[in-house]
This record gives sequence, C-alpha cells and structure tokens, in this order.
Amino acid sequence: MALIWEDKEVKFDIPYTAFVSSKLYRELKLRGAVVYNKQLKILPLEQVFSTIHGVWNLSSDQGSLGTLIVTNVRLVWFADMNEAFNVSLPYLQIESIKIRDSKFGNALVVISSEGSGGYILGFRVDPDEKLNTLYKELVSLYSVYTNNPTFGVEYKWLNKQIENPTEKIIDDLEEISEPKNEMTNALSVYLADEGHSKDRPPVYSHDLGLAVEMVKDGFTLQKLWEVLPS
Repeated sequence: MALIWEDKEVKFDIPYTAFVSSKLYRELKLRGAVVYNKQLKILPLEQVFSTIHGVWNLSSDQGSLGTLIVTNVRLVWFADMNEAFNVSLPYLQIESIKIRDSKFGNALVVISSEGSGGYILGFRVDPDEKLNTLYKELVSLYSVYTNNPTFGVEYKWLNKQIENPTEKIIDDLEEISEPKNEMTNALSVYLADEGHSKDRPPVYSHDLGLAVEMVKDGFTLQKLWEVLPS
C-alpha cells in the first residue's frame, strides 16, 4: 500500500513498506536480526566507517566480548559467541556520548534517549588511545547526523510550475497602434478646404440631434469624429 500526500504543487509518495523497513534508523533494537554470519546487514543509505573487534560490552558483571560497528546512522555491537546478542542504537536515539571510569577501567558510555528506554551502554576498548579515537569518531558522526539526519526514506520534490494562461494570452496579443499620421493628414485636408468661398448650408444630423454644416464630399461625419484627438 502506498501512502500519497499531495498539497497543491508538492507531492510525497512514501511506500508503506519503506516506512516500516526504516525503523532501524529511528528505533533502538535489542537482540534483533541486524547481523548475519558476523556481518552487519547494511541498510540503504548506510555507510560503515569503523569495525572494531575485541570490544567488551559492560552490561553484565563479567562483560561480553564482541564487535563494535560504527556507521553514519547508528552504533551496532554484537557478541562474538552469539551474534543474536546485539544492540543497534541509531544516532537519533542517542542522548549523550562520554568516556567514564568504571570497575573495568575507562569505558565508552552511550546513553539512549528517554523515549527509547534510557539505556546506559558501556563499552571497553583497549588501549586508551584506541578508545579516544573511537570516541572522537562517534562524536563527529553524531554531530554530522544531528545537522543532517538520515531517516532511511527517500522522497522527491515535484514542484512543477503551472503555466499561467493569462500570461500566455497577453503574450499572444499584438498591439496595434493607431495610424496617427493618416488621421492627422485627413483632418488637415478637410480643414484646408481649398476653393471654399462660403459656408455650406446646414443640414440636420440624426446622430447628433442638431443642425450642422454640410460635410464636404468624400468625408462623413463619423470619419471626422474618429480623427479628432481624444
């Protein structure tokens, strides 16, 4: 089933299956199917930055030896003896990353958000130089993710500009200018009236409703009105 949300010119087409499969980007997962044959099941858009072997998970009194994997979207640890004993913690659910002293020595302590359970995860990495390098890498990746998060769902912006029919009509219009010179010449000829010795007799104009001087031959009252400047 596809979920489609549309708002005027912007459309989002997010398949429901993609939303479900992207839970590992957003949710902390304990004992999940995130590792197969000691290999991380890489998510779409996920990139592995570090794979560190010999990392102790300090969740129990004795600790569990395993492998820590750092990617651009999450932190994953799984036990060497039983890969089903694992944890996948996305950066979206990380509250803080610190180095603290423990009964096992210096340890990397990652606290998950309250919404994800508020887990306190401790990892021991030897030697301390390696621990400090891991800490700096995690802090850097966490900062990058916070500024530009990846949720595992891709979308495309469809922002097509709708052609304005009004603008098209205006573009198709051709401006026709009045033949001002021709009108002016016609009026000049009429007013010159060469050979005119006396006024022409008046006649009644039905258009004007009054008596006017008879118009010269070749002209009409309507044409004379058209050439008068407005």
